[in-house]
Amino acid sequence: MEDVDLQALTTKLDLLIQRAEQLKAQNRQLLASEKAWREERAHLIEKNEMARHKVESMISRLKALEQD
Repeated sequence: MEDVDLQALTTKLDLLIQRAEQLKAQNRQLLASEKAWREERAHLIEKNEMARHKVESMISRLKALEQD
């Protein structure tokens, strides 16, 4: 292989390695972001359930007052 071909191959390989590292970093970032929104979603579902229970409780009390 000529020096020019070897240099071109080395350059392409370096770019490929650099791109692979960028993709790894991006993947780590995306995974962290996914974890954060999953945690936020779970928190919001929990808050929604608590609110639903409170509303159901209020409705039950209002119905009990109506019957008295």
